[in-house]
Amino acid sequence: MGMVHVFAVITAKPGQRDAVLEKFRANVPAVEAEDGCIEYRAVVDAEDAGGFQAPLGPDTFAVVEKWENMVALQAHAAAPHMKAYGAAVKDMLADRAVHVLRDA
Repeated sequence: MGMVHVFAVITAKPGQRDAVLEKFRANVPAVEAEDGCIEYRAVVDAEDAGGFQAPLGPDTFAVVEKWENMVALQAHAAAPHMKAYGAAVKDMLADRAVHVLRDA
């Protein structure tokens, strides 16, 4: 299958996005050190994007990821630092949608 793309939409409980992002950013170095990680970053709405934008909103951010292959992504999902991150933020989240994609 080759490279795997992940687009995750994370919605925090009202007023909790910054706290979730702080924990996310603290976890980034461990994720970037994983075998097969090409890209791993959080993104939020761009300002002044114009009328074509469908904003995520003030409590939501997306995670853009690229992995060399599905094996690397599966190892990432099972990594101890990801389990610790999930436990640390679970009570701050309202919703999470993870989209795992491949090149078209």
